[in-house]
Amino acid sequence: MSATSVREAIRSALAEEMERDESVFCYGEDVGDYGGLYQVTAGLQERFGRERVFDTPLSETMLGGSAVGAALTGTRPVVEIMYGDFLTIVADHLVNYAAKMYFNYGDETSVPLVVRTAYGAGDQLGLHHSQMPISWFQNVPGLTVVAPSTPREYKGLLKSAIRSDDPVIFLEHKLHYDESGEVPEGEYTVPLRRSDVKREGSDVTVVAVGRMVDVALEAAEALAGEGVDCEVIDPRTLVPLDAEPILRSIRKTHALTVVHEEPTFGGYGGEIAAIAAKRAIYHLDGPVTRVGAPFTPVPFSKALEDAYLPDAEDVASAVREALGG
Repeated sequence: MSATSVREAIRSALAEEMERDESVFCYGEDVGDYGGLYQVTAGLQERFGRERVFDTPLSETMLGGSAVGAALTGTRPVVEIMYGDFLTIVADHLVNYAAKMYFNYGDETSVPLVVRTAYGAGDQLGLHHSQMPISWFQNVPGLTVVAPSTPREYKGLLKSAIRSDDPVIFLEHKLHYDESGEVPEGEYTVPLRRSDVKREGSDVTVVAVGRMVDVALEAAEALAGEGVDCEVIDPRTLVPLDAEPILRSIRKTHALTVVHEEPTFGGYGGEIAAIAAKRAIYHLDGPVTRVGAPFTPVPFSKALEDAYLPDAEDVASAVREALGG
């Protein structure tokens, strides 16, 4: 094990998969000469050449369409969309083509592409560069949506995503890039579609997504001082969801709080709450509580952005409500 930043973990995953499989290549706006807006792909063009790591015009429509076409020819494109907000421009290719090819044509067809994108608030980039796009794609059969929370998972899940025969949206929180953690040395992957228990507990189940895993763990430590033992679960692959670990936890704790960064209304947590209501309702001793952002665009101002984003006290308050106050 060695301490590695999320930025380095992603770069390592890309380099290892390009070394392992000549059909893997990376492209997007500024990913080549500049090394990506967040320097994730720095040095890859020098290592693998301009035919496998290259820059493109500022056209997300072209990026999405070319990725689908390249994947259909048998290659494995990894395309970077600079900000998750711009996935709305790529959505036609992802939703109406990449996600549906297998269902249209059966086992003979696969679309093995990965769309990497930076998402999330916290660095004052405002309403057009800070959104969390999970709910935009969670209702699209055929897409896999991944949001890691640790350097180890960023690397292992990206390697699994590149090897997948299904189209994958790989979400990278901007505030994670500089965070460091233990990453195994040598070859390893983290399986897609498998939730992970980040902290075991007995009193309440807290399901958190992306950067909110860190916030939930902070809240859990604070609540431990009040005698509340939180179990924190990270779905990691958001679509399709591995729900069974969540349901097992609810049957143990009898309480559920769901945490994500996007607005609460229409957010990902509503689906988890609905699954709990259908499959574990008689194990719940109180209401499912949800923590998310208010139903408003992400503000520019630091003070307003801080107020917009859920924090550990918001999570702790929701846990207390789930436990009956």
